[in-house]
Parts: sequence; C-alpha cells; structure tokens
Amino acid sequence: MDTGTNQDKAPFLDTARIADALLDSPHISFVAPVEPGDETVWFRDADGTGFELTLTTAEPVPDAERVAYAWDAVAAAIGNHPHFVRAALGQESFGPLNLDTITAQTRTGNEYTLKLTVAPRPGYGKEPASSPASPSTSGAADIAYAADRLLASDPSDSERATAELLHHLAATWDRQEPSMRRHARAVARTLRR
Repeated sequence: MDTGTNQDKAPFLDTARIADALLDSPHISFVAPVEPGDETVWFRDADGTGFELTLTTAEPVPDAERVAYAWDAVAAAIGNHPHFVRAALGQESFGPLNLDTITAQTRTGNEYTLKLTVAPRPGYGKEPASSPASPSTSGAADIAYAADRLLASDPSDSERATAELLHHLAATWDRQEPSMRRHARAVARTLRR
C-alpha cells in the first residue's frame, strides 16, 4: 500500500530535475542549489536577470506521456546547444503551434526555418557495409573505440580506469542520461587527439 511517501518526495525530485536541466543550458549563468523541501528554483540568465520558478503541485496524470514528442525534443536540443540562441516551434501570432516547423537562431545572428518530416533512415533495411578499422557514428561505439585505443597504448593506472569507465558507459549507453552521454563523448574526443 502506498502511504504517499513517493508523492511527498516528487516535488523535490522534480525541482532538483528542473534545476539540473537549467544547469545544462548555455543560456543560464547560475542556478541556486535546491534543498529538500524547496518548491522554487532560482536562476540567472546569461544577461544577469534573476528568475524564480515555483512548482505548484497537482495530482499526477496516470496516462501522462513518458517520452517527449520528437518536435519538442528537437526544439529543446537545438535551443540548448551552445551555438544557438533559441529554437521554437513555429506559431502564427494567435494560431496553434505548427508542430513540423522549428525556427532556430544562431549566436552569429542567422535564423533558420527547419522543416520536420517523418522519413526512414537512408539505407534502412539494407545490409551495412563493414569497415572494421573505423569507429561507428553511434555514441556507444565511439566511446568503446576510444577506450580500446587507450587500452592498446600501454595505459597508466588512471588511463586504465578511464577506459574501464568508458567501456561501462558504452555498455549501458541506452540507460545513460543525456548529460552523462555528453561528458563521455567529450572524454572520448579528448582521447582521440
């Protein structure tokens, strides 16, 4: 029987997750630490303006979506990338959101309209050509490749530990948070130099 303890922890966990998401944004310069019981996240944007986000609790929705829609995920990923200032779903001034059009603005002032269409990956269903010497373009394969190269170079104890950690991350890639994947890719890029 659920006594409500998970319900009591949910606002703090969600507040902590919101603070963590803000920390990943290049557009946010500071996020105040969140303590248990906090229902507010205080942060400063890149211009130094302070903001406060307050969680208001509501009953959980049992049928709520557990996965972000592709258009939301794409707009958020582009908008949070350091080379972009913003990305938003297209919307006419008073009309509904256009879910297949994203407007993105770069830090250099270029603005792009991106059209999102559903399409199979090129070459889908064909046998992949094998090239054993080159790393795959997938994140897990790149991480494992960097770890293998490090182990083949007569590594020190700390380098061996790094390689073992990279192998673990590659083996559990699908369960890793996006921030951990970014860090693993950064370490792998450093090792390839």
